[in-house]
Amino acid sequence: MNPIYLDYNATTPTDPRVVESMLPWLRGEAGNPSSGHAWGRRSRAAVTAAREQVAALLGCRPGEVIFTSGGSEACNHAVKGSAFARQNDGRHLVVSAIEHPAVTEAAQWLARRGWRCDRLPVTPNGLVEPRALAAALQPDTVLVSVMHANNETGVVQPLAELADRLRGRQSWLYADCAQSAGKIPLRVRELGVDLASIAGHKLYAPKGVGALYVRAGLRLDNLIHGAGQEDGRRAGTEAVAQVVGLGAACALAADLLAHETAQLAVLRDELAARLQAQIPGAVIHGRNAPRLPNTLSIALPGCRAAAVLEHLREKLAASAGAACHGHAAHVSSVLAAMGVADELALATIRFSVGRFTTLQDVENAATLVVETSRQVGAAGPAV
Repeated sequence: MNPIYLDYNATTPTDPRVVESMLPWLRGEAGNPSSGHAWGRRSRAAVTAAREQVAALLGCRPGEVIFTSGGSEACNHAVKGSAFARQNDGRHLVVSAIEHPAVTEAAQWLARRGWRCDRLPVTPNGLVEPRALAAALQPDTVLVSVMHANNETGVVQPLAELADRLRGRQSWLYADCAQSAGKIPLRVRELGVDLASIAGHKLYAPKGVGALYVRAGLRLDNLIHGAGQEDGRRAGTEAVAQVVGLGAACALAADLLAHETAQLAVLRDELAARLQAQIPGAVIHGRNAPRLPNTLSIALPGCRAAAVLEHLREKLAASAGAACHGHAAHVSSVLAAMGVADELALATIRFSVGRFTTLQDVENAATLVVETSRQVGAAGPAV
Protein backbone atom coordinates (compact mmCIF):
# COMPACT_ATOMS: atom_id res chain seq x y z
CA MET A 1 0.00 0.00 0.00
CA ASN A 2 1.08 3.59 -0.59
CA PRO A 3 2.30 5.58 2.41
CA ILE A 4 -0.11 8.04 4.01
CA TYR A 5 0.52 11.26 2.11
CA LEU A 6 0.94 14.33 4.33
CA ASP A 7 3.38 16.26 2.13
CA TYR A 8 1.06 18.47 0.10
CA ASN A 9 3.34 21.50 0.50
CA ALA A 10 6.06 19.60 -1.36
CA THR A 11 3.69 18.76 -4.19
CA THR A 12 0.03 17.95 -4.66
CA PRO A 13 -1.41 15.02 -6.59
CA THR A 14 -2.89 16.19 -9.87
CA ASP A 15 -6.65 16.37 -9.40
CA PRO A 16 -8.46 13.87 -11.70
CA ARG A 17 -10.69 16.71 -12.92
CA VAL A 18 -7.58 18.64 -13.93
CA VAL A 19 -6.24 15.59 -15.76
CA GLU A 20 -9.54 15.29 -17.61
CA SER A 21 -9.33 18.89 -18.79
CA MET A 22 -5.85 18.25 -20.17
CA LEU A 23 -6.57 15.06 -22.12
CA PRO A 24 -7.75 16.65 -25.40
CA TRP A 25 -4.48 18.63 -25.54
CA LEU A 26 -2.42 15.51 -24.92
CA ARG A 27 -4.25 13.24 -27.34
CA GLY A 28 -5.41 14.99 -30.46
CA GLU A 29 -5.15 18.77 -30.33
CA ALA A 30 -1.68 19.53 -31.65
CA GLY A 31 -1.86 23.13 -32.81
CA ASN A 32 0.76 25.74 -31.96
CA PRO A 33 -1.05 28.66 -30.27
CA SER A 34 0.91 31.08 -32.45
CA SER A 35 -0.33 29.51 -35.71
CA GLY A 36 -3.11 31.19 -37.62
CA HIS A 37 -4.88 28.06 -38.87
CA ALA A 38 -7.81 26.32 -37.17
CA TRP A 39 -5.60 24.03 -35.08
CA GLY A 40 -3.61 26.96 -33.80
CA ARG A 41 -6.68 29.08 -33.08
CA ARG A 42 -8.18 26.32 -30.92
CA SER A 43 -4.97 26.08 -28.91
CA ARG A 44 -4.84 29.86 -28.58
CA ALA A 45 -8.43 29.90 -27.31
CA ALA A 46 -7.58 27.26 -24.70
CA VAL A 47 -4.59 29.28 -23.47
CA THR A 48 -6.73 32.42 -23.33
CA ALA A 49 -9.42 30.65 -21.31
CA ALA A 50 -6.82 29.31 -18.87
CA ARG A 51 -5.33 32.78 -18.45
CA GLU A 52 -8.77 34.07 -17.50
CA GLN A 53 -9.15 31.28 -14.92
CA VAL A 54 -5.80 32.07 -13.33
CA ALA A 55 -6.59 35.79 -13.29
CA ALA A 56 -9.94 35.10 -11.62
CA LEU A 57 -8.22 33.25 -8.76
CA LEU A 58 -5.62 36.00 -8.34
CA GLY A 59 -8.06 38.88 -8.69
CA CYS A 60 -6.27 40.54 -11.59
CA ARG A 61 -6.69 41.13 -15.33
CA PRO A 62 -5.86 38.29 -17.73
CA GLY A 63 -3.31 40.51 -19.46
CA GLU A 64 -1.36 40.72 -16.19
CA VAL A 65 -0.67 36.94 -16.18
CA ILE A 66 2.45 35.40 -17.75
CA PHE A 67 2.62 31.60 -18.00
CA THR A 68 5.93 30.04 -16.98
CA SER A 69 7.45 26.57 -16.62
CA GLY A 70 6.84 26.62 -12.88
CA GLY A 71 7.29 28.49 -9.64
CA SER A 72 11.09 28.68 -9.79
CA GLU A 73 11.06 30.33 -13.21
CA ALA A 74 8.41 32.78 -12.05
CA CYS A 75 10.48 33.66 -8.96
CA ASN A 76 13.61 34.18 -11.04
CA HIS A 77 11.74 36.28 -13.58
CA ALA A 78 10.28 38.49 -10.86
CA VAL A 79 13.59 39.07 -9.06
CA LYS A 80 16.02 39.28 -11.97
CA GLY A 81 13.55 40.90 -14.34
CA SER A 82 12.80 43.66 -11.83
CA ALA A 83 16.46 44.23 -11.00
CA PHE A 84 17.59 44.60 -14.60
CA ALA A 85 14.58 46.63 -15.67
CA ARG A 86 15.20 49.10 -12.84
CA GLN A 87 18.97 49.17 -12.53
CA ASN A 88 19.03 52.84 -13.44
CA ASP A 89 16.67 53.54 -10.51
CA GLY A 90 18.75 51.67 -7.99
CA ARG A 91 20.59 48.46 -7.20
CA HIS A 92 19.30 47.61 -3.76
CA LEU A 93 17.07 44.62 -2.98
CA VAL A 94 15.39 43.59 0.29
CA VAL A 95 14.61 39.88 0.67
CA SER A 96 12.99 38.28 3.70
CA ALA A 97 15.01 35.74 5.68
CA ILE A 98 12.47 32.97 5.03
CA GLU A 99 12.19 33.04 1.23
CA HIS A 100 12.28 29.95 -0.99
CA PRO A 101 15.71 29.21 -2.55
CA ALA A 102 14.32 30.21 -5.96
CA VAL A 103 14.22 33.77 -4.58
CA THR A 104 17.29 33.79 -2.35
CA GLU A 105 19.54 32.20 -4.96
CA ALA A 106 18.34 34.64 -7.62
CA ALA A 107 19.10 37.51 -5.24
CA GLN A 108 22.56 36.13 -4.50
CA TRP A 109 23.21 35.77 -8.23
CA LEU A 110 22.44 39.48 -8.56
CA ALA A 111 24.63 40.30 -5.55
CA ARG A 112 27.60 38.72 -7.35
CA ARG A 113 26.93 41.12 -10.21
CA GLY A 114 26.86 44.36 -8.28
CA TRP A 115 23.46 44.59 -6.60
CA ARG A 116 23.21 45.03 -2.85
CA CYS A 117 20.89 42.56 -1.14
CA ASP A 118 19.75 42.97 2.47
CA ARG A 119 18.07 40.23 4.50
CA LEU A 120 14.82 41.19 6.21
CA PRO A 121 14.51 39.52 9.65
CA VAL A 122 11.42 37.83 11.06
CA THR A 123 10.01 37.57 14.58
CA PRO A 124 10.07 34.32 16.60
CA ASN A 125 6.63 33.66 15.12
CA GLY A 126 8.03 33.94 11.62
CA LEU A 127 6.47 37.27 10.71
CA VAL A 128 8.00 40.22 8.88
CA GLU A 129 7.15 43.35 10.84
CA PRO A 130 6.25 46.51 8.88
CA ARG A 131 8.63 48.58 11.00
CA ALA A 132 11.48 46.19 10.18
CA LEU A 133 10.74 46.65 6.50
CA ALA A 134 10.71 50.43 6.88
CA ALA A 135 14.12 50.28 8.56
CA ALA A 136 15.56 48.16 5.76
CA LEU A 137 14.52 50.47 2.92
CA GLN A 138 17.07 52.71 1.26
CA PRO A 139 16.59 55.50 -1.30
CA ASP A 140 17.60 53.15 -4.13
CA THR A 141 15.60 50.06 -3.05
CA VAL A 142 13.90 48.82 -6.21
CA LEU A 143 12.44 45.50 -5.04
CA VAL A 144 11.18 43.96 -1.79
CA SER A 145 10.48 40.21 -1.79
CA VAL A 146 8.29 38.72 0.95
CA MET A 147 6.59 35.37 0.38
CA HIS A 148 2.86 35.30 1.12
CA ALA A 149 2.91 32.05 3.12
CA ASN A 150 5.94 30.08 4.21
CA ASN A 151 6.34 26.58 2.82
CA GLU A 152 7.72 25.15 6.08
CA THR A 153 5.71 26.80 8.85
CA GLY A 154 2.66 28.00 6.94
CA VAL A 155 2.98 31.46 8.51
CA VAL A 156 1.09 34.05 6.45
CA GLN A 157 2.69 37.46 6.06
CA PRO A 158 0.85 40.81 6.48
CA LEU A 159 1.44 41.82 2.88
CA ALA A 160 -1.15 44.61 2.84
CA GLU A 161 0.54 46.26 5.84
CA LEU A 162 3.94 45.87 4.22
CA ALA A 163 2.60 47.36 0.99
CA ASP A 164 1.40 50.39 2.99
CA ARG A 165 5.01 51.01 4.09
CA LEU A 166 6.03 51.20 0.43
CA ARG A 167 3.45 53.77 -0.63
CA GLY A 168 5.06 56.82 -2.17
CA ARG A 169 8.35 54.98 -2.69
CA GLN A 170 9.83 53.54 -5.84
CA SER A 171 10.14 50.00 -4.40
CA TRP A 172 8.12 47.20 -5.98
CA LEU A 173 6.69 44.46 -3.73
CA TYR A 174 6.95 40.85 -4.92
CA ALA A 175 5.24 37.90 -3.23
CA ASP A 176 5.91 34.22 -3.86
CA CYS A 177 2.37 32.85 -3.51
CA ALA A 178 3.09 29.22 -4.39
CA GLN A 179 1.87 27.95 -1.02
CA SER A 180 -1.04 30.31 -0.46
CA ALA A 181 -2.77 29.96 -3.84
CA GLY A 182 -5.82 27.77 -3.48
CA LYS A 183 -5.56 27.51 0.33
CA ILE A 184 -6.49 31.02 1.46
CA PRO A 185 -8.00 34.00 -0.38
CA LEU A 186 -5.44 35.52 -2.75
CA ARG A 187 -6.40 38.87 -4.27
CA VAL A 188 -3.30 40.63 -5.48
CA ARG A 189 -4.87 44.08 -5.58
CA GLU A 190 -6.09 43.83 -1.99
CA LEU A 191 -2.66 42.63 -0.90
CA GLY A 192 -1.05 45.59 -2.67
CA VAL A 193 1.65 43.54 -4.39
CA ASP A 194 3.18 44.51 -7.72
CA LEU A 195 4.32 40.99 -8.62
CA ALA A 196 3.19 37.54 -7.51
CA SER A 197 3.95 34.00 -8.58
CA ILE A 198 2.22 30.62 -8.32
CA ALA A 199 3.30 27.04 -9.06
CA GLY A 200 0.88 24.57 -10.63
CA HIS A 201 2.00 21.52 -8.72
CA LYS A 202 1.20 23.19 -5.39
CA LEU A 203 -2.53 23.44 -6.22
CA TYR A 204 -3.39 20.15 -7.93
CA ALA A 205 -2.19 21.08 -11.43
CA PRO A 206 0.67 19.20 -13.12
CA LYS A 207 4.33 19.89 -12.56
CA GLY A 208 6.04 22.06 -15.15
CA VAL A 209 3.69 25.04 -15.22
CA GLY A 210 3.29 28.22 -13.21
CA ALA A 211 2.34 31.84 -13.60
CA LEU A 212 3.65 35.29 -12.80
CA TYR A 213 1.38 38.25 -12.09
CA VAL A 214 2.85 41.57 -13.25
CA ARG A 215 0.81 44.62 -12.36
CA ALA A 216 -0.30 46.61 -15.37
CA GLY A 217 2.16 49.38 -16.15
CA LEU A 218 5.21 47.47 -14.92
CA ARG A 219 7.68 46.14 -17.43
CA LEU A 220 10.24 43.51 -16.49
CA ASP A 221 13.31 42.52 -18.43
CA ASN A 222 12.70 39.12 -20.00
CA LEU A 223 14.23 36.06 -18.42
CA ILE A 224 13.83 33.87 -21.53
CA HIS A 225 14.47 35.39 -24.94
CA GLY A 226 13.23 34.24 -28.30
CA ALA A 227 9.97 34.70 -30.19
CA GLY A 228 7.06 36.87 -29.08
CA GLN A 229 4.91 34.54 -26.99
CA GLU A 230 3.13 35.83 -23.87
CA ASP A 231 2.84 39.29 -25.39
CA GLY A 232 6.60 39.34 -25.89
CA ARG A 233 7.30 38.77 -22.19
CA ARG A 234 8.26 35.08 -22.14
CA ALA A 235 9.54 33.29 -25.23
CA GLY A 236 8.72 29.66 -25.96
CA THR A 237 5.73 27.85 -27.38
CA GLU A 238 3.12 27.57 -24.65
CA ALA A 239 2.73 24.11 -23.08
CA VAL A 240 -0.98 24.02 -23.87
CA ALA A 241 -1.91 20.91 -21.87
CA GLN A 242 -0.13 22.12 -18.73
CA VAL A 243 -1.53 25.63 -19.10
CA VAL A 244 -5.06 24.24 -19.48
CA GLY A 245 -4.44 22.13 -16.38
CA LEU A 246 -3.32 25.15 -14.39
CA GLY A 247 -6.42 27.05 -15.45
CA ALA A 248 -8.68 24.17 -14.45
CA ALA A 249 -6.89 23.85 -11.09
CA CYS A 250 -7.36 27.56 -10.39
CA ALA A 251 -11.05 27.36 -11.26
CA LEU A 252 -11.47 24.38 -8.93
CA ALA A 253 -9.58 26.15 -6.15
CA ALA A 254 -11.84 29.19 -6.46
CA ASP A 255 -14.97 27.04 -6.27
CA LEU A 256 -13.79 24.90 -3.34
CA LEU A 257 -11.85 27.49 -1.35
CA ALA A 258 -14.27 28.18 1.52
CA HIS A 259 -15.09 24.52 2.11
CA GLU A 260 -11.52 23.28 1.78
CA THR A 261 -10.05 25.94 4.02
CA ALA A 262 -12.32 24.87 6.87
CA GLN A 263 -11.78 21.16 6.27
CA LEU A 264 -8.00 21.45 6.09
CA ALA A 265 -7.88 23.38 9.37
CA VAL A 266 -9.91 20.63 11.09
CA LEU A 267 -7.48 17.95 9.90
CA ARG A 268 -4.39 19.98 10.78
CA ASP A 269 -5.67 20.78 14.27
CA GLU A 270 -6.65 17.16 14.91
CA LEU A 271 -3.15 16.01 14.01
CA ALA A 272 -1.61 18.68 16.22
CA ALA A 273 -3.84 17.80 19.16
CA ARG A 274 -3.01 14.11 18.95
CA LEU A 275 0.73 14.72 18.77
CA GLN A 276 0.76 17.28 21.57
CA ALA A 277 -1.31 15.02 23.80
CA GLN A 278 1.17 12.15 23.54
CA ILE A 279 4.57 13.78 23.02
CA PRO A 280 5.61 15.93 26.00
CA GLY A 281 7.03 19.30 25.07
CA ALA A 282 5.94 19.19 21.43
CA VAL A 283 6.27 22.69 19.94
CA ILE A 284 4.25 24.13 17.06
CA HIS A 285 6.26 26.71 15.13
CA GLY A 286 4.41 29.91 14.29
CA ARG A 287 1.39 28.92 16.37
CA ASN A 288 0.74 32.52 17.45
CA ALA A 289 0.77 33.86 13.89
CA PRO A 290 -1.75 33.51 11.05
CA ARG A 291 -1.00 30.20 9.33
CA LEU A 292 -2.12 28.24 6.31
CA PRO A 293 -4.98 25.93 7.28
CA ASN A 294 -3.15 22.82 6.07
CA THR A 295 0.35 23.22 7.51
CA LEU A 296 1.73 21.92 10.80
CA SER A 297 5.41 22.44 11.62
CA ILE A 298 5.98 20.68 14.93
CA ALA A 299 9.08 19.79 16.94
CA LEU A 300 9.13 16.41 18.69
CA PRO A 301 11.73 16.76 21.47
CA GLY A 302 14.08 13.88 22.09
CA CYS A 303 14.47 12.57 18.55
CA ARG A 304 15.66 13.54 15.11
CA ALA A 305 12.96 14.25 12.54
CA ALA A 306 15.08 12.74 9.78
CA ALA A 307 15.37 9.48 11.71
CA VAL A 308 11.62 9.32 12.39
CA LEU A 309 10.82 9.88 8.71
CA GLU A 310 13.44 7.37 7.60
CA HIS A 311 11.82 4.71 9.79
CA LEU A 312 8.41 5.60 8.37
CA ARG A 313 9.30 6.10 4.72
CA GLU A 314 7.20 3.11 3.58
CA LYS A 315 4.24 4.16 5.73
CA LEU A 316 4.14 7.95 5.88
CA ALA A 317 5.20 10.81 3.60
CA ALA A 318 6.09 14.09 5.32
CA SER A 319 9.10 16.41 5.37
CA ALA A 320 11.83 17.35 7.79
CA GLY A 321 11.89 21.03 6.90
CA ALA A 322 11.26 21.79 3.22
CA ALA A 323 11.52 18.99 0.66
CA CYS A 324 13.46 21.27 -1.71
CA HIS A 325 16.34 21.43 0.76
CA GLY A 326 17.40 17.80 0.46
CA HIS A 327 17.23 14.77 2.76
CA ALA A 328 20.17 15.26 5.13
CA ALA A 329 19.45 16.33 8.69
CA HIS A 330 20.24 20.03 8.97
CA VAL A 331 18.95 23.13 10.67
CA SER A 332 16.27 24.72 8.54
CA SER A 333 17.19 28.27 7.52
CA VAL A 334 13.59 29.27 8.16
CA LEU A 335 13.59 27.96 11.73
CA ALA A 336 17.04 29.45 12.30
CA ALA A 337 15.71 32.85 11.21
CA MET A 338 12.91 32.45 13.76
CA GLY A 339 15.48 31.81 16.50
CA VAL A 340 14.52 28.16 17.05
CA ALA A 341 17.21 26.22 18.96
CA ASP A 342 19.14 23.68 16.89
CA GLU A 343 17.85 20.69 18.87
CA LEU A 344 14.24 21.69 18.30
CA ALA A 345 14.86 22.54 14.66
CA LEU A 346 16.36 19.11 14.00
CA ALA A 347 13.38 17.52 15.75
CA THR A 348 10.88 19.31 13.51
CA ILE A 349 8.57 17.62 11.03
CA ARG A 350 6.39 19.47 8.56
CA PHE A 351 3.04 17.82 7.95
CA SER A 352 0.83 19.27 5.23
CA VAL A 353 -2.65 17.92 4.57
CA GLY A 354 -4.65 18.41 1.41
CA ARG A 355 -7.71 17.80 -0.71
CA PHE A 356 -7.52 14.01 -0.54
CA THR A 357 -6.50 13.67 3.13
CA THR A 358 -9.00 11.86 5.37
CA LEU A 359 -9.52 11.92 9.12
CA GLN A 360 -8.42 8.29 9.17
CA ASP A 361 -5.15 9.31 7.50
CA VAL A 362 -4.53 11.85 10.24
CA GLU A 363 -5.38 9.43 13.05
CA ASN A 364 -3.15 6.71 11.61
CA ALA A 365 -0.31 9.15 10.97
CA ALA A 366 -0.41 10.42 14.54
CA THR A 367 -0.21 6.88 15.89
CA LEU A 368 2.74 6.04 13.66
CA VAL A 369 4.64 9.21 14.54
CA VAL A 370 4.10 8.84 18.29
CA GLU A 371 5.23 5.21 18.31
CA THR A 372 8.23 5.83 16.07
CA SER A 373 9.39 8.97 17.87
CA ARG A 374 9.50 6.98 21.10
CA GLN A 375 11.47 4.19 19.44
CA VAL A 376 13.92 6.59 17.82
CA GLY A 377 14.30 8.55 21.04
CA ALA A 378 15.01 5.38 23.01
CA ALA A 379 17.63 4.33 20.47
CA GLY A 380 19.57 7.56 20.94
CA PRO A 381 20.14 10.58 18.68
CA ALA A 382 20.52 10.06 14.95
CA VAL A 383 23.59 11.40 13.19
